[in-house]
Order: sequence, then structure tokens, then C-alpha cells
Amino acid sequence: MKVAIFSAKPYDRQFLTQANETQRHELVFFETRLNETTAPLASGFAAVCVFVNDQLDEPVLRALAAGGTRAVALRCAGFNNVDLAAARTLEIDVVRVPAYSPHAVAEHTLALMLTLNRQMHRAYNRVREGNFALDGLLGFDLHGRTVAVVGTGKIGFEVAKIMLGLGCKVLAHDLHPHPDGERIGLRYAAIDELLANADVVTLHCPLTPQTRHLIDAGALRQMKPGVMIINTSRGALVDTAAVIEGLKSGHVGYLGLDVYEEEADLFFEDQSNRVLQDDVFARLLTFPNVVITGHQAFFTRNALEAIAQTTLSNLSELAEHGRCVNQVQG
Repeated sequence: MKVAIFSAKPYDRQFLTQANETQRHELVFFETRLNETTAPLASGFAAVCVFVNDQLDEPVLRALAAGGTRAVALRCAGFNNVDLAAARTLEIDVVRVPAYSPHAVAEHTLALMLTLNRQMHRAYNRVREGNFALDGLLGFDLHGRTVAVVGTGKIGFEVAKIMLGLGCKVLAHDLHPHPDGERIGLRYAAIDELLANADVVTLHCPLTPQTRHLIDAGALRQMKPGVMIINTSRGALVDTAAVIEGLKSGHVGYLGLDVYEEEADLFFEDQSNRVLQDDVFARLLTFPNVVITGHQAFFTRNALEAIAQTTLSNLSELAEHGRCVNQVQG
């Protein structure tokens, strides 16, 4: 199958090319993101391969269909950037990578928690400057604290297991509780109870109309003063303006983000020689109790190998059978 790969970084080329040694697709890499302007680049390609910030709304999908594209392969788990109804109408198959390395994201989640709690980011800079004072670096024991895990799919479940292993009490919330949750010691609760009792709230649910701004001003009012909030799922789960107000008042004690609701204009590119235009993001960077990483939680060798292999296998399955086990239903 001839495949146009958008938002292609050097690591995408490396791992997809390696995986293709056994799949034998014709891969063409484009550094640009897919949008209505760049969609004509895919003319004549049977499939496009895209990532989280590529745009696949109805106009883009119509342009792809007009050029002969009949499949969209997401090299990620989320599909909120795809108009599934339009894809179905246009008879474009959409496939995804539902699981690659849940451990990668779960471990990064823990890294954000520990960095914030033990002030690793501040301590690193102090020591490099010859400052070995401990004032301002006081942390707390995670052992015995209550951690709220919102969403207990593959990633959230791994996070829950890690936190239980550290001796935390874990409350969970999910519309579809994990079948092994009770066995490992999870207690499922309503979202209001969850937020009211948690010392740490970590988000691992998909972005849907129902979960957009799940953490807003109302949710923050239910939380304990000094709460730690971690988001390694989707940026728009958090109302950033509301969380900034919480940081300013001190009600939010710690914020760790690997995603941001307006990240499409920032992440995955070198912006170091440009003036930052996003005033909300710039405000976040002023807080000493905020740590932000650039959507890198997935970024391990294991995960990239699995993503590349599953992505190309999905396309092979579509080509051979006309359907795929990882097909997204609109």
C-alpha cells in the first residue's frame, strides 16, 4: 500500500522504516502536518499515516477521498482529531494503535509526580549553580497518600498498580471499571468523592465532549488545598485558565503536564529561537510548582517499535481483508 506519512520526525522515519522491512508498504514521509492546505500532498496515496496534531476534519477528509485515499492510520491511541462521521460517509477506514507501551506513559506519570514532590527540577538547577541549600525543596511521603486515577484503561491501570506498590491508597473512576481492579486493591468511586479525597489526581481518560475540561473551576473547588494534578492524557481535559487561578491562590499545590490544550502550535517543534505567542502557556512557565514536558510520555524505544509495527500491520490487514481489528468505529 502506498502511504503518505505526515508529521514525520527522524524517529518516525527510523522506526517505521525498520518495521516496514517485513510489511513491504511504499512509505513516503512528509515533515509537514496534515491539514486542508497540505492534504493535496496525499493525492494518489491509498492511505495516510498521521499523529495527534494532524487535522482530519470533514474538509480534510473530503480532500483525501477526492485524491483516492481510503484509509487513515493513526500512530497513536486517541482519535479525537478525526471526524469519524465524515470518514464513515466518505468510506474512509480509520485504524489506530490502541496499546503500545502503557508502561511508558505510566512511568512518565510517576516521574512527574516525583519531580514535583521532591523539587527535582529546582534542585538540579541549584546544584549546577553551586547552591546546596535545602530551603524550599521540602517534599512529602507519597506512601499513605490518596491518589485518584481517572480512567483505568491500560495506562491508568498501570499507574494504579505503581501507586499501590508505593503504598498509596488508590481511588479510581471509570465508566467501565477494570475487571481486575478489586483484586489489586482499587476502590472505584464517583468523581465527586474521588476529587474530594485525593492528594494527587492523575488523568488517564480519553478526550470526549463529556470529559472536555473535566478539571474546571468547579472540580478544583471540590479538591483539597495543595492538591497535585497530573495530566499525561489529553490537554483539553484540563481547563488551563481555571488551573492557573488555582495555582495563583495556592489551592493547586503542584501541576504536572505532558499535554496542553493548545499544544498543536507548540509541541514537537523547536521553538527556542521564537517569541512565545501563547500567553496562557507562558504564564504556566512562571510557576515554580509546575513541570511541563512536551508530549513525551510515550517516547520510549519500546513504545516506538510497537507503534510502528502495529500501524503498518493495521494497513496490511486492511489491504488483505478490508477490515482491521484496530478499526475505529464512528
